[in-house]
Amino acid sequence: MENLALLGAIGTVCSVAFGYVGYQQGIKNACKDEGQESGELKADIKYIKSGIDDIKIDLKVQEKRVNELSERVTRVEESTRQAHKRIDEIKDI
Repeated sequence: MENLALLGAIGTVCSVAFGYVGYQQGIKNACKDEGQESGELKADIKYIKSGIDDIKIDLKVQEKRVNELSERVTRVEESTRQAHKRIDEIKDI
């Protein structure tokens, strides 16, 4: 009887120890997975930020081109107005 009680106690202690070790490994794996997911998320955010920066640069270039074209159109309109005035003067003669 004493041997069975001792064997039962040893089994209980071993099962508690193995359960604790399994629990610790589960926590370790969960932390590892969370760290990996966090790293992937940070990398994705960094990629998105760099894409947005590229878009901002392209937008500034386009804005500059639009402003330049607007200035050119204004000059062409002024030149056209003057040309029409001269044509009108020639017609009146």
